[in-house]
Amino acid sequence: MKIIPLSEGAFTIDKSKLFIPFDPATEELNSRPVGSLLVEIQPFVIITETDVILLDTGLGYHHPDGSFQLHRNLIKAGIQPSQVTKVLLSHLHKDHAGGITLKDPVTGERFLSFPYATWYVQKREFEYASSVGTSSYVTEDFSLLQDFSKLVWLTEDEGTIGNQIRYQLTGAHSKFHQVFWITEGDQVAFFGGDVAPQLQQMKSRFIAKYDYDGKKCMELRQLWWQVGQEEGWTFLFYHDIKSPVWP
Repeated sequence: MKIIPLSEGAFTIDKSKLFIPFDPATEELNSRPVGSLLVEIQPFVIITETDVILLDTGLGYHHPDGSFQLHRNLIKAGIQPSQVTKVLLSHLHKDHAGGITLKDPVTGERFLSFPYATWYVQKREFEYASSVGTSSYVTEDFSLLQDFSKLVWLTEDEGTIGNQIRYQLTGAHSKFHQVFWITEGDQVAFFGGDVAPQLQQMKSRFIAKYDYDGKKCMELRQLWWQVGQEEGWTFLFYHDIKSPVWP
């Protein structure tokens, strides 16, 4: 199993829910509005003997030349976007789902970013995100999924995808957030999405106000940290600037 972080850079986010690019080398966090959080935006790709698996899709940024950042990051890692076989989505907040679709700059038409992959989406999260109408969900980013022929709805609280992937609905961060374990041989990669977004949060009793159920997030992090260390998991941290993969 090969794990590759696909960093889109560092950002700050405050109560406005806007992600503002941040350069840790030249900027100070206290120059941003009070209460700003510093986060990385970091999808992952996992290469196994049978699959190329993408975990979440980032913010959906395009470069000035029109190229799609997530595609560029994959190509830089030696992977053509058409080689991605599975896309797993933890939830549909805009910083995780912004790259689900691409927008034609001329016509405004939208297309799926990975049309050759099979997409795995928690159906209850999709229904909730489509109806709730908050600044955290941008429905035009993900609404095309419901008509895609290679979409697989995940409808159970937990289950498996093939022989290598296990998923579990946790809620906690968003109402229907889910997490994934990918196993190959004796290696287990754990992707906790925004319930387990940073290494430091695994090591402390931290309750965040921005979580749907902060207490449950904290309890799950403590459980996963203990079990993961006992069983030798590799943790993938979507929002960690310094430690995207641990150990």
